[in-house]
Amino acid sequence: MIKEVKITAETIEEAEQQAKKQLQSENVQIEVLQQPEKKKLFFGGKPAIIRAFVEVTPLDCAKAYLSEILNKLGITEFEMTAEETEGGAVINIEGEDIGFIIGHRGETLDALQYLTGLVANHVDNEYYRISVNIGNYREKREKTLEILGRKLAFKACKTGQKTSLEPMNPYERRIIHTAVQKVKGATSWSEGENLQRHVVVGPDPDFKPSYRGGYKGRRSSNFNKDGSYNRRPRTTGYQRRQYSEGELHPQDSMFSSFENDKASEKVRESINERPDTSLYGKIEIKKP
Repeated sequence: MIKEVKITAETIEEAEQQAKKQLQSENVQIEVLQQPEKKKLFFGGKPAIIRAFVEVTPLDCAKAYLSEILNKLGITEFEMTAEETEGGAVINIEGEDIGFIIGHRGETLDALQYLTGLVANHVDNEYYRISVNIGNYREKREKTLEILGRKLAFKACKTGQKTSLEPMNPYERRIIHTAVQKVKGATSWSEGENLQRHVVVGPDPDFKPSYRGGYKGRRSSNFNKDGSYNRRPRTTGYQRRQYSEGELHPQDSMFSSFENDKASEKVRESINERPDTSLYGKIEIKKP
């Protein structure tokens, strides 16, 4: 896209500086339409007239638009960096006291990103994906959603119940779906229309759990079919003396292994349900 302006000034140098300011670019090309002439005896004289133009990319328009919005919001000291990706770009803004631009659960940031994308897509009338990030908020939000999706997936496996989340945009719903897919026995789907579209996490009806390796799979006469443990028969005085000298009864060893398996299972559940990483922002659970 070519963006151009026509500038009139006393000199060509002044006209060029004004063109760079209006076009917000230092790489402008100029065409002199009229050379300036000084007045003679207070008569005559002509100003300089130039046509300045620059080739504008979608990213240039997006950055210019964001800068204008930030300035109108009273933010003058900030650093804007951009990284081009396939079919788009990621713009990151750093600065002090700019957290309010994120808004409630990122709603203001999403709106700003949407408007910036519209501006960028009008340059070449082609789709150009713009992502706006402030203070690495997107990365923190993504981590929060991953932890939440994994936690609810384990909860669905344990309780057999489903949980509905708050409405989210397609990008955030996709993060939840991806996290749930990594947990066997859980599944997720989307419900609702338009702004009420949300994710539901529940048990996978097609998943068949395996009981291999647990107490139900032990082949021992000390365990019943329902998993209960048979009490050890009473021992003689000679056998009790052997145990007191440090010899471990075979049934004691088996029972200890069974208890250890149960304890390990509780530890694994505790680790899965209570991740070490703290959540970034509260995410509401939709009440049924």
